[in-house]
Order: sequence, then C-alpha cells, then structure tokens
Amino acid sequence: MSFTKQQTYRFSEAPIWDMQRSYYEEQGISAWQRDEVPHYITNNPRIGAAYAEIIFGFLQDRAKLGYGSEPVMILELGAGSGRLASHVLNELDELKACAGLKLPSYRYVMSDLAAKNLDYWKQHPQLCSFQKQGILDFAQFDAVQDAELYLTQSGECIRPADLKQPLLVIANYFFDSIPQELLYIDEGLVYECDVTMQIPSNETSLTPSELLSQVNLAYQYRRAAEYEQAAYPYRSVIRQYQQELEDSHVLFPVVGLECLERLNALSQEGFLLLTADKGDHRLENWKYAEAPDLIGHGSFSLEANYHAIGHVYEQSGAEVLFTDHRYKQINVGCILMLTDPASYSHTRLAYRRFINRFGPDDFFSLKKWLDEHLNQMELSQLLAFWRLGHYDAEFFLQCRERISELLPAAGEEDANAIRIGIRQMWQSYYPMEGSRDLAMECAELLYEMEAFEDALEFYERSSRKSGACTADTSALYHMAICCYETGNEEEAKGYSLKVLAQDPEHEGAASLCLLLQ
Repeated sequence: MSFTKQQTYRFSEAPIWDMQRSYYEEQGISAWQRDEVPHYITNNPRIGAAYAEIIFGFLQDRAKLGYGSEPVMILELGAGSGRLASHVLNELDELKACAGLKLPSYRYVMSDLAAKNLDYWKQHPQLCSFQKQGILDFAQFDAVQDAELYLTQSGECIRPADLKQPLLVIANYFFDSIPQELLYIDEGLVYECDVTMQIPSNETSLTPSELLSQVNLAYQYRRAAEYEQAAYPYRSVIRQYQQELEDSHVLFPVVGLECLERLNALSQEGFLLLTADKGDHRLENWKYAEAPDLIGHGSFSLEANYHAIGHVYEQSGAEVLFTDHRYKQINVGCILMLTDPASYSHTRLAYRRFINRFGPDDFFSLKKWLDEHLNQMELSQLLAFWRLGHYDAEFFLQCRERISELLPAAGEEDANAIRIGIRQMWQSYYPMEGSRDLAMECAELLYEMEAFEDALEFYERSSRKSGACTADTSALYHMAICCYETGNEEEAKGYSLKVLAQDPEHEGAASLCLLLQ
C-alpha cells in the first residue's frame, strides 16, 4: 500500500475524528444493524432496567425535596440504535404503574450527531407510543460545539437556564468516541502527544471505515507547559497527574468536559450523569499507561478517562459514584452534580443495588461464560438467567435450540414459565432490520410445546411483519394444525390448501384437508 500524505497533528485535531464523524453520518442506523459498532453491552434490557431504577429513584428524590411540579428532561447522548431508550422507557412505565407514586413527569430526549438516526427512531414501532404520549422527543446534537437542544417533535429549543429541574444525562460509549487530548506525564512535566498520520494515496476512493482501518499513526512528544499554568481550567487534576504519574500516557477529555459544562448550563439545578464506557476511574490504573491503540469496529474508540471527569466534578461539589470493585467489560458511573447530592438517597441507593452490588458489567461477564456453556445448562438454569436478563431476546435466540432439546423432560411449570417469558420478552422487544425473525422463533417453540393458541398468535405476527409464512410450507402447515387444535376448522383448511398449492405432495396437509371435508 502506498501513502502519499504524512502530516503531524495535535491528537484531538487529527483527521481521524473527522473520519469518525463521517462514518456515523454516512452509515446512520446501518452501523448497528450490521453489528459493526458494538452495542449489546450498553443496550440490553438489564442495563435499561438498572438505569430506569436510578432514574425512578431520582424522580422520587425530586418529589421528596418538594420539586414535583416541573418535568424532568432525560437526555441520551449518542442514542445510536435506540434500544436503550426503548428499554428504559418500558421499565419506567412498569415502575410507575407498580409504585403508584406521585412523581415529576419526564421527557426522554434521544440525541445523536447523525440525522439519519433521528429519522429511523421517529418511525420505529417500539417508540411510536412514547411519542404519542409526549414523553419522547429527539434532537440532533453535536457534542463538540452545540450549546442548545432543538427538539424535533415539540419544536422547542432548550437554551441555557431554561430547565427548572436538573438535567439527567445518559452517555453510553460516548466519551470514548469524541475527541480527546493525549498527554504524556513524566518527571513532573506535561507533554502533548502529537500524532503523525500516514494516509493512503487512494483516500478519495475509500469509505471512512476503510480509511480508518488503513491509517498509520505515530506519536511525537511536545512540551505542553500551558497545562501547568494556574489559569488552566482543569489544573487540579493535571497537578495530581504530575505528582502521582510517571511515564504515563493519559487520554484527557477536554471536549467531554466542555460538553458537560454546556449541558449543565441548560439547567438552573445542575445535572445527573449516568454513563457506561471502557475506561477507569482509578488513578492507579493510568500509571505507566502506554500510548493508546485505536479500537476498530467500523469506526473506532479509545478509553474514557473517568478519573479526570470524576475528579473535576468532585472538586465542584458533586458526588461521584463508581463501583467498589474493578470493572471487567464496562464501567458504569453516576455523577450527581446537584445541590446537596447527599439528599438524593433513592438515587444513591438505586446505584448501590443495581450497579455496585451486581450491575451490567457483572451480568455481561456471566453472559460471556454462559455463551460458551449453553449446551451444558439445564432448563431451570436457562430460565433463571433469562429472567435475570429481563427476558433478553438475544439470549433467547442463543439458547432456543437448547430449550427445544430440553422440552421433552420439562414439566408444566417450566412450560408455563417459557410462555410467560416469551410474552414479557415480546412486550419490550426492539426489532431491527436484518435481525432474526423473533416472532417465528417463538411460534416454533410454542408449537413444539403444543401451546397451539399462543403459537398461532406468533406465526401470524411473523406473517404480518414480512409475509414470510406465505412461502414457508412448514410454517403454513403448523398454522393449519394450530387452527385445527384450537377449533378453527375453516382456517385450518385454508392454511392446508395454501400448503398444497405450494407442495401438492405434502402428506400432512392433504390428510388434514380430507379430515376437514
């Protein structure tokens, strides 16, 4: 491969960030539909339920403090596929209905840089009901520069000091994907790591994803005394790095911190941040850190510096919550940049119960092990983990064949648990183009269980979605049997005739037609 362009840039200003923006703007939702961008760990029902519990606790705290009349805005940054928003909103609905408490109303705003993503969310069937209720809106938001939020559905523009309640911000896989500074700390001095990029000679013919995969990076060190000046806005954390780090590369989230400052300005009452990312909040884990590699997945990501973000806001009076234990896959934090954060007891207790004790990172670690041992698990174990994951559709699809293998030995209680689980799963399922036909998978399993009425319902859902059943003689025949077993002989005959129209030699359909004459 030949390279024709080589230039040195400040790390946060290197062309890789423009390539990143172009990738998301061009790909839109297809980046998630093709699974190029990893998103399961931050978009599954388990993390959605955990976030909903913390949000619900926050709403309780605001009501307890006497601020129940004004609505709370929940802003998700980089909402991507939209799955997390769907899970959070569904779970909040259930919590409200179960508790029956008088709480502040809320509006969830999904935001992203890519306008294509907003268009996709607006027409998604799982999000339509929330739009009609007026509790879901959308905003195109550029984290690098925007200081206002224009809401596409209501037409409102949220400007500084407009919000009378604290702004609740959700930022998953956000801080690792926006520009960062790269610093090098050694012998008490601060250096910036400039990056020299070699760009392929055929760059104009390459997509942003192809460019990112072929770009070569090399680092150069430049003294950066401006970070050591008393006037530098984040001088306190830099001073700590000078004192405690040696021979260490540190990603420093200036753009992320400035974004949070602009969001903080939208409210008269501060903000609460829920965030999950790769990145550590413990200073010791940044010691002797080497220069970072780009983690490629269509786009790219780096680690988030939660230590810097946490330190800056602790110095400003916030309470910063991260887990007591070391994270393995994803670090989930909560920052309460609020007046008297200690008074938010429901919020803090919810974090303790649903993140610190056993949270999304623990769940994902378990799931990774289970993925490799599904064929060794018994039905009771599969059902228990399915419930633990809040009836996650991905897990169901993974273990669908194993459940079928175990059905002959299943009792009535287990069969009933499967039926209940399927309905719970379907209620919150967020379909995306290119994914497996979940309705058909449910129908086939229910048919094997001889739950014919339930099976027919899911066969019909699959048929309405794609029309696939009209070309599938097996599914059509099963629908005929379901109709026959539930006493609908006319429809049973109709489905049998459809089977025979496609396969005149189908013995089962022919026999059923004879029986129904």
